[in-house]
Amino acid sequence: MSEEKFEDLLYETKDGVATITINRPDRLNALRGITMAELAAAIELAGHDKTVGVIVLTGAGERAFSAGGDVKWEKEGGLAERHMTVNPRGVHEAVRHSGKPVICVVKGYAIGMGNHLAYCCDMTIAADNAIFGQNGPRVGSPAEGWIISYATRVVGAKKAREMWMLCRRYSAQEALEMGICNMVVPLDELDEEVAKVCQEVLSLSPTCLRIVKASFDSDIDYLRDPAPNHFQMMIAPDYFSTEESKEGANAFLEKRKPDFMQFRR
Repeated sequence: MSEEKFEDLLYETKDGVATITINRPDRLNALRGITMAELAAAIELAGHDKTVGVIVLTGAGERAFSAGGDVKWEKEGGLAERHMTVNPRGVHEAVRHSGKPVICVVKGYAIGMGNHLAYCCDMTIAADNAIFGQNGPRVGSPAEGWIISYATRVVGAKKAREMWMLCRRYSAQEALEMGICNMVVPLDELDEEVAKVCQEVLSLSPTCLRIVKASFDSDIDYLRDPAPNHFQMMIAPDYFSTEESKEGANAFLEKRKPDFMQFRR
């Protein structure tokens, strides 16, 4: 068993399984810049570790896998230069290119990036208390590109647009029926089920799994954007300095409904 030290994560390898845990339970495992950078690094680390055959991605505590981007961090300008520095899609790219199956394990909330990270992993196992959904348009935090368009492959075009354009919440059972997760188990049986699935993966040929994963990913290569944040930079290059962006974050932190009507055009 080995452990690597991270600021926002717990990282452990044991018996062929690398477990990466987002460790910010006091913030519902919300993601700030360092969290995303560490996630990409940890997934890459596990991908290169010859003793690891499967990667488990989860969150500390039972309240949330991840509530998405840390709105407080975003309000303070955390995403303002994301086309140059921190880019949330770096985590997704790490998942895609790890060469090993990545299993997302969801307890409680999987909102915003927590949700699209869950549906972009190779498999997702949810506890029966899981709640999925998007949040970006509700808090004025834009996501873009293949992270969004890939949702049409997972849940279908109409349901994907509903999920992203209405920002509704979906129970674990609804998420199972939509295809966001592979299975739903009682919370107190989650660890046992995850261990069982990991053993199934570890019993298979690692090279064949690598080829299978690359084959699946090749099917969506055309979805990849020509440049990071291409659509945001093309449509709203100054978005993070606008009052519209600030209104979403302020409303969230002040626990009120945002007033986006003033920004219609």
